[in-house]
Amino acid sequence: MNAPIDKPRFRPVPWTPLETPQDVELWIEEHNMAMQELISPKETGYGVRFTLAPGGEVVMQTGADAVILDVEPDAEWIAPLIIAATGAEAPKGRIWVLPSDKLVQLIMGLSSLVDSTTLVSGHKFGTRARNVLY
Repeated sequence: MNAPIDKPRFRPVPWTPLETPQDVELWIEEHNMAMQELISPKETGYGVRFTLAPGGEVVMQTGADAVILDVEPDAEWIAPLIIAATGAEAPKGRIWVLPSDKLVQLIMGLSSLVDSTTLVSGHKFGTRARNVLY
């Protein structure tokens, strides 16, 4: 007898490249509304997972003061793009803490490389990220 397979809570959404800052702002607004509807205020580690077409994943969480990126090892190749898009310095680890005013530039830079996005909850962003956001 086979055990039932749990369906994933959130499913990947195919990405449509964003061409203007206004497109990015609309995408941000739509994702914020979706997270408010689908994720409980008691949940932590929520954000958006970007699956990159060339390979790898980046998980992003936003707060009032910062954008937190968890660049998974298979996506380390994206670091020069993050630096170019935001002017940030590369961190020593895989957790990037960027000023919140760099969000639009970051997403514009990533847009042509994204295959899909998935909402996430319970992601471990690391101690430094949690200290910045809470």
